Amino acid sequence: MEFIHIPVLIDEALEYLCIKKGEIIFDCTVGEGGHGIEFLKRIGSEGYLVGIDLDSSVLKKAEERLSTVSTNFKLFRGNFKDISNIIIEIGLGKVDKVFADLGMSSFQLSEGDFGFSFKEDGPLDMRMDKYVKLTAEDVINKFSEKEIASILWEYGEERFSKLIAKKIVEIRKVRKINTTFELADIIVRIYPVHHRKIHPATKTFQALRIYVNDELNNLKLMLDKAPEILKIGGRIAVISYHSLEDRIIKNAFKSDQRLRVINKKVVKPGPVELKANRRARSAKMRVAELV
Repeated sequence: MEFIHIPVLIDEALEYLCIKKGEIIFDCTVGEGGHGIEFLKRIGSEGYLVGIDLDSSVLKKAEERLSTVSTNFKLFRGNFKDISNIIIEIGLGKVDKVFADLGMSSFQLSEGDFGFSFKEDGPLDMRMDKYVKLTAEDVINKFSEKEIASILWEYGEERFSKLIAKKIVEIRKVRKINTTFELADIIVRIYPVHHRKIHPATKTFQALRIYVNDELNNLKLMLDKAPEILKIGGRIAVISYHSLEDRIIKNAFKSDQRLRVINKKVVKPGPVELKANRRARSAKMRVAELV
């Protein structure tokens, strides 16, 4: 089955980034090219799009989709923490706009082999970059109870982190925990009934993914480096999906004297988008301009 990633806050991104014809756009999370297609339409034949992603399999999908609109783009496999080095390597100079959508692609969530979703059975992997050695399975089966609890609390804000960690260690003494369904089932069985507004495994899976991919540190590095590649008056827009990310972005934009915050109030999806795309419900976008 073919899954198409619906770009979140696309109209708002185009509006707040003020993308114009002939501009150079750096898409830090090109994914399947959902936002990139609209960027290409706006910049026209004289503009250029650079896109990076950690997952080479989605880059192939992005190339196919973007090619239907324009050939004025270049895609690379890479981590957005290296944004300034990538620009130097390709000899592009400074860019007009930087964009990042920190959400998972529909393809990654729907493919069980990635191990990102508790709704799809697959190995406990969770690596966006397959060159990284550490997997979620390593964390679950090898880390101490205290370490697991700390990860779930720090990166998932999971209030029952100690309870979950204790049960994980108890189960793994009997058998190894190998799959997403196995881990989700363990959590569901012990999670207090009165605290199930969202799926009980949601925060645990979030925490493991963030930890395995070192997402928050990479985000901080990208936010620090992005102003270096922007032209004066250039803008950066970042879409986040949970409070940990949003807090980092908010503080980075506010404290960086090179930047002027464009939207003091965070941009969220409207009712029409929320009805069409449930995955947009927790999205928040912040925008800043290089002064």
